[in-house]
Amino acid sequence: MGLGNGCQDGVNTRPLFLVIYATVIAGIVFSSLYVFSAVYSSSNPLSDSSSWFSSPSSEFTNSDSTLIKDQRSDVSQPSTGPTPDFSSTIVHNKGEKPIWEAPNTKDMPPPETFHLSKELVQRRAKDNIIIVTFGNYAFMDFILSWVKHLTDLGLTNLLVGAMDTKLLEALYWKGIPVFDMGSHMSTVDVGWGSPTFHKMGREKVILIDSILPYGVELLMCDTDMVWLKNPLPYLARYPEADVLTSSDQVVPTVVDDRLDKWNEVTGALNIGIFHWRPTEASKKLAKEWKEMLLADDKIWDQNGFNELVHKKYGPSVDEDSELAYAYDGNLKLGVLPASIFCSGHTYFVQAMYQQFRLEPYAVHTTFQYAGTEGKRHRLREAMVFYDPPEYFDAPGGYLSFKPSIPKNLILEGEHNLDTHFTLINYQMKQIRTALAIASLLNRTLIMPPLWCRLDRLWFGHPGVLQGSVTRQPFICPLDHVFEVNVMLKELPEAEFGPGINFREYSFLENPLLPKQVKESWLDVHLCKQESEGCSASNDTVLPGVLKFPKGSNEDTFKAIFSTFKDVKVIQFSTMQDAFPGFSDKKREEKFRNRVKRYVGIWCCVENAAPGHIYYDMYWDEKPDWKPHPPRTPEEDRPPL
Repeated sequence: MGLGNGCQDGVNTRPLFLVIYATVIAGIVFSSLYVFSAVYSSSNPLSDSSSWFSSPSSEFTNSDSTLIKDQRSDVSQPSTGPTPDFSSTIVHNKGEKPIWEAPNTKDMPPPETFHLSKELVQRRAKDNIIIVTFGNYAFMDFILSWVKHLTDLGLTNLLVGAMDTKLLEALYWKGIPVFDMGSHMSTVDVGWGSPTFHKMGREKVILIDSILPYGVELLMCDTDMVWLKNPLPYLARYPEADVLTSSDQVVPTVVDDRLDKWNEVTGALNIGIFHWRPTEASKKLAKEWKEMLLADDKIWDQNGFNELVHKKYGPSVDEDSELAYAYDGNLKLGVLPASIFCSGHTYFVQAMYQQFRLEPYAVHTTFQYAGTEGKRHRLREAMVFYDPPEYFDAPGGYLSFKPSIPKNLILEGEHNLDTHFTLINYQMKQIRTALAIASLLNRTLIMPPLWCRLDRLWFGHPGVLQGSVTRQPFICPLDHVFEVNVMLKELPEAEFGPGINFREYSFLENPLLPKQVKESWLDVHLCKQESEGCSASNDTVLPGVLKFPKGSNEDTFKAIFSTFKDVKVIQFSTMQDAFPGFSDKKREEKFRNRVKRYVGIWCCVENAAPGHIYYDMYWDEKPDWKPHPPRTPEEDRPPL
């Protein structure tokens, strides 16, 4: 009986054995095909250009270096994006390649492949929603960050419009869904407010007018914003809305995550983030908006949108949703809350979402200075911009310091021009010293967090915007004081000395910082030369700790720190009296020529023309220096 049962069990398990056997054989065949595919694709130099974007351990190829060469003169300059792992390569629809997976072909498909069409949009859409941005090659790194944030959130129903062939090809080889906008635009940064900038705005409106008839919901975004949380469930809360738009509102109208109160919004409606449903009312608005802009090239696209929407504005659609009738009286419009669909002011200055204990969905780099470089730096400060591996492991290593600021400079007294400039100048002097040491040691300076008492705007104001929730003091963006674009600009070395690379204050906290940088560290404790045990020596008192005399000259710096050239991060305990300046007068003069251009203006005193006040990197050498606006046309220039 026992034997019989055993034979019967064998008969019963035979089909299971065959299934397992077949599965193993199929796995072997599949693996072989995968290996063959990988070998084939690795021989394709064009597909290699996306490999660094798909694996943390991969490096740039010659093709990738070519793609970014125009954008970067050194590692402080724009990059081409993050280094996601394979978890980011999610398949959108069955049969389609995952985003970030490079095509396994040698040649670009024919141009008609990239034409915008209803078929393309509907194929990429999910739940009948498509998320779209567009730009030219100058914004390649912004676009890659934009896509990376979406794919990290599990959103793949996206498309990128390329305004030049260079961007289209670069995105295609990185495995990003891209279409040709037929704009034939320049590949360089066109600059805010330029005629080409306004042309880009018209392209956006033409794009909206083209996509809405396809019958899909459209979430249109500028490239200088990032998604921090999946917005689609929020947008779905307002199914009656024809259009949901962000705004430049800086005074909160709600303290939770409801739509802003439309009749309390005084800031302009901002078209950098907005959602369109393909209703008759929205299509009518898009068509008239496009016709308005094409008829008059002097109209800014955002002003045109605001003008049309406010032709009829109100009443409320109902008592609860905060939707309002707008435009022709039939369009239902909602204003996304500025606390969580953040502008550059509500996110970087007010930190409104933190104060209301909310989770932000997005941040748009508005209300900022220093052009595109300022936008990039703000996103880096917030650690929401993705850079390639070498950005986090610069040649020569890094220099940082602990800023020492007396409590009274931050917390005591009124918040006014005098106390603001006293606080900034105190920090500026330390940064000036740090820039000199970074230049001397050929290291990249990690900027300290910068404390401000007063906000910076482009019009007269009382220090902070009335009604806003800006705290005083606050850690302000670097572009509030420093001209980030000038700091990144290549200046002739014969006149300005060697360039000085720098990083954002949050750099050492960034999760992308590699282990070899985190673990290669030297703390430098500055001491008074006459104190016991304080001598110019490369002997560390503890592992990773060096005592070093204040006021040492450049020869001493070079002699001691040359022995630590392989240390990735050297952190000074202070910059007070750390370095007296270059003994070589010509080098000192060149350094001064460089860094005095690094600071900008504070703006603006109310009821004064002009009302701006220049920061002065060498304020401490001018005993009569006071923070006041220029009194004559001759004074209205950066300090010498």
